[in-house]
Amino acid sequence: MVRDIEQARTLLAEGFSAWVTELDLSFDAITDEGVVMRMPFSPRICRQGGIVCGQAFMALADTASVFGLWAAAGALRPCTTVDVSIQMMRPVSDADVLAETRLLRLGRSMAFVEVLLHADGDARPAVHATATLALTG
Repeated sequence: MVRDIEQARTLLAEGFSAWVTELDLSFDAITDEGVVMRMPFSPRICRQGGIVCGQAFMALADTASVFGLWAAAGALRPCTTVDVSIQMMRPVSDADVLAETRLLRLGRSMAFVEVLLHADGDARPAVHATATLALTG
């Protein structure tokens, strides 16, 4: 089961691309409903004007969807992203970004995960994403 933050940190460090780990993602919570992941604010992930770029949001949403699936499924499930749909609703600057997941459906071969991103300290959604994951094992 992926409900232990230390195990999740190890899986993130060992199982994801090096550039994703360079985002310094961490886990605020892991429950049987999903995860809350944190991407710390850094000028390195900003576009002109100090606004967090869409590519960073996309990487966080995609990564959180995998951990959200594992947490809600109660087990590690080998998977690969088939589709991510993302809507940027408001800019984030000068704040960490939190990603909260919710498993919408877990089938035999596919899983569907919703991810809401918001600035730390501001509960209003900044980004809404849905991910479709193919279960590969």
